[in-house]
Amino acid sequence: MMDDTTKLRRSRDRVIAGVCGGLADWLGWSPTHLRILYVVVSILSAAFPGTLVYLILWFVMPGPDD
Repeated sequence: MMDDTTKLRRSRDRVIAGVCGGLADWLGWSPTHLRILYVVVSILSAAFPGTLVYLILWFVMPGPDD
């Protein structure tokens, strides 16, 4: 069984919606490094897929208090 620290959820440490912060917490990475990586990968993939994935994760991932 998973405890609260290993569940994938949006973070309170947010720039827009907390998606990258939540992914970074879940992976054990630095939120800043993950955000930079996400932006670079999104730009290299013509930005649209990265934006679409971010929006989907925003609505699918539970919030920090859920």
